[in-house]
Amino acid sequence: MTANLISTNIPDFLSILTQTAIAYRQGNKLPTAELVVNALLQAEKTAKQQHLNYPFDSLIGKWRLCFATGTKKVRKRGGIILGKGFYVPKLAAAYISFSANSEITNQAKLGSLLLKLTGPAQYPGKKNLLAFDFTQMEISLFGRVVYHQPIRSGKVKSEDFYSQSIAKLPFFAFFLATEDFIAARGRGGGLAIWIKES
Repeated sequence: MTANLISTNIPDFLSILTQTAIAYRQGNKLPTAELVVNALLQAEKTAKQQHLNYPFDSLIGKWRLCFATGTKKVRKRGGIILGKGFYVPKLAAAYISFSANSEITNQAKLGSLLLKLTGPAQYPGKKNLLAFDFTQMEISLFGRVVYHQPIRSGKVKSEDFYSQSIAKLPFFAFFLATEDFIAARGRGGGLAIWIKES
């Protein structure tokens, strides 16, 4: 089933996440972290129940990280639980980009310092999983590249990337993709929402 969230009855989670994206972009009062986490969990549950599939084209573009949850390992319960979640401060911008040639770019900017990681991505479409590996690192200062080298952040060599099982690679499981924002769960269990960069 292809995702189609156009309806006269907008689910509460979609309203909350849309409000979150707008408020973050405009600098308005933000919904509470608890409200956003609950909306993300509801969106994820709905995507699973309705077997929603998002085409890779819906992810192409540059997205700014708006909100994320961490995870905590719980010894007594034997598992991982979500952290409370937090809004990413505007002065510390973090971006993720997907290109039509299946490349992923992750950038973090603090003042005039920019760290950029790039590498291959694959999106087989099954369960909306996007696997990736970072193979290049670039550091810029005041708009000038001061470091650019291949890196080995992943466990597999670049040439082996496409033959590896997604279970062995870092990945995002996207459960919501609109024109304005995307949301996913990372391999480590945390949730995130990114807003479209204009």
